[in-house]
Amino acid sequence: MPKIIISLNLLVLLTASLAALSAAPMTAASSGSTSPDQTKQLLLQRYEQIKPKKWGENLPGVKTHLTHLNKKDKVIALTFDACGGSKGSGYDKKLIDYLIHEQIPATLFVNARWIDANPAIFLELAKNPLFEIENHGYEHRPLSVTGKAAYGIRGTKNVAAVVDEVSKNEEKIAKLTGRRPLYFRSGTAYYDDVAIHIVQDLGLEPVNYNLLGDAGATYNTKQVEAALMKAKNGSIVIGHMNHPEKDTAEGVMKAIPKLQKAGFRFVLLEQYPLQ
Repeated sequence: MPKIIISLNLLVLLTASLAALSAAPMTAASSGSTSPDQTKQLLLQRYEQIKPKKWGENLPGVKTHLTHLNKKDKVIALTFDACGGSKGSGYDKKLIDYLIHEQIPATLFVNARWIDANPAIFLELAKNPLFEIENHGYEHRPLSVTGKAAYGIRGTKNVAAVVDEVSKNEEKIAKLTGRRPLYFRSGTAYYDDVAIHIVQDLGLEPVNYNLLGDAGATYNTKQVEAALMKAKNGSIVIGHMNHPEKDTAEGVMKAIPKLQKAGFRFVLLEQYPLQ
């Protein structure tokens, strides 16, 4: 009866593996214990039958604030998106040069399309210790397991597409810089609740913001300045570094000296726990 015994043993092992998969966090992608294809298959098994219940920018699991702050300290995290694509692959040199000149750190969420359009600039930014390079997705899509759209941009269509949107750009950044991103921000900053869990299982923290700095690079100089002046201790500000034709740089340049005079300093996301 050896064949029957072996089959029963395999069945027991398979049952135990599936039980462990459903009960434990999926951290294989970040630990390197499985290949990307194996990771995707595990995530498909876990999530492809689960229907999302929530949709938005600030859902549970999406980080929007710095925490563990010293009450006497006043810190702000500036984050700038580089979205890529035919209308979003520019480079706001004025903004970045100002940050470098004034030694203002910032976290840069970079999309794969922007990297492809600006390879030399990307490598320069990645080498500068003032800047922290993070993941803004592969195709700049809202993160959905059903294709849900935001701002007219179609979301990722299923679990596999969510995994690709996150992991393909992570691999691209890691290959070019030697550093794996810690954080992910979706295109348009929209997620459903299932997609958030997938990002976490891939070993990244979903991050958005609590202060809208330039409203997708649509604010004028005064609006950008006024927005940044609303910052509080622990604020995460979102702006854009891919529209040099817009007023983001001018508004930032007006606001930062005033914020510094008010006692604020600027930090990278990785320097503080997030909530």
